Amino acid sequence: MNNKHIWEGWTVQNFIDELEPIFNMIQNNQSHIKPFKDKKELKQWCMDNQPYYKKHIPEVYNYFLNKTNLK
Repeated sequence: MNNKHIWEGWTVQNFIDELEPIFNMIQNNQSHIKPFKDKKELKQWCMDNQPYYKKHIPEVYNYFLNKTNLK
């Protein structure tokens, strides 16, 4: 599932790999960005911080959503 090509050879897993270190820093209060307070904020962050492709990728968003306590 995570090897689905999204853009120019980039897969879901490539986007996750790019975002995960930053996501972890945010969620662990090790960033100037505060931990995500709602789903909308997380979704926007994913789109804004994905390299090259700034559209919603449900698989990327859901991966990070599952790592939070957001409801």
